[in-house]
Amino acid sequence: MFAVYADSFSSDDPLSALRLGERPDPVAPEGWTTVTVKAASLNHHDVWSLKGVGLKSEQLPMILGCDAAGLDEDGNEVVVHAVISDPAWTGDETLDPRRSLLSERHQGTFADKVVVPRRNVVPKPVSMSFEEAACLPTAWLTAYRMLFTRGGLKAGDTVLVQGAGGGVATACIILGRAAGLKVLATSRDEAKRARALEIGAHEVFESGARLPVKVDAVMETVGRATWSHSIRALRPGGSIVISGTTSGPQLDDAELTRIFFLQLSVIGSTMGTRDELASLVSLLDATDARPLVDRTLPMEQAAEGFAAIVDGDVFGKIVLTR
Repeated sequence: MFAVYADSFSSDDPLSALRLGERPDPVAPEGWTTVTVKAASLNHHDVWSLKGVGLKSEQLPMILGCDAAGLDEDGNEVVVHAVISDPAWTGDETLDPRRSLLSERHQGTFADKVVVPRRNVVPKPVSMSFEEAACLPTAWLTAYRMLFTRGGLKAGDTVLVQGAGGGVATACIILGRAAGLKVLATSRDEAKRARALEIGAHEVFESGARLPVKVDAVMETVGRATWSHSIRALRPGGSIVISGTTSGPQLDDAELTRIFFLQLSVIGSTMGTRDELASLVSLLDATDARPLVDRTLPMEQAAEGFAAIVDGDVFGKIVLTR
């Protein structure tokens, strides 16, 4: 079958480790199912994999990709949940210390077929295209968990989304607006600020700008470059929910004094559960909210999509189709 995979690592030039070509068809073990991939979306995780983060050389070659939508063995339209927990694990899969994502221990979704545990497929509603559904399992599920499970936000609350443009940030904006939140967003880029308004942000600001109000929560995926601004944007008792550090994890100032004096909460969030993915799908099916697709490319042109992520030339999700 055709696949997009890594057969080496390069921290300096990750695209040099990218390969496109034939790989053996997967064989589903007992309790697993084969999904014929119709669409899959790119994440920063895929670039990190090319750099060797989360992968060991003995696991190569590894088919990349966490996200997919397609057809199961019975022809049902499904969305793939990317978190693979231990078979003996019960409860929240993201808390399983032995969990992994597709493309870490198990071959990923950038291929004609992918095998996953049967419990890892969620029905795709007819109202949603394969391309839209393929955006959900990583970035959109991460955003859903950040806002509603870990952040505990409800209609009427005010949220700040840092770094508008990335997959998680755009998902936070669209989902927050759909759920009745007041959404503020920041970006260094004027064009991205304008797009953030178009997709649902109530107000947008330059990165680091003083806000007119203190917010109930901040959705943080940038890290070092925005951390101090995020902490200073919070009302007393507010929360910062962090799921990534695209600008780096090493802080110049953790703002500890402000955190304890204002009784702020710093909350980590990673991916989401199968049940949360099902709830996310139901939310989108019941509303007009839909994932923002930056561009759609045939899987044979995956290198173009990877290059766009490396260059930061993305607003929304890049989707690969079969």
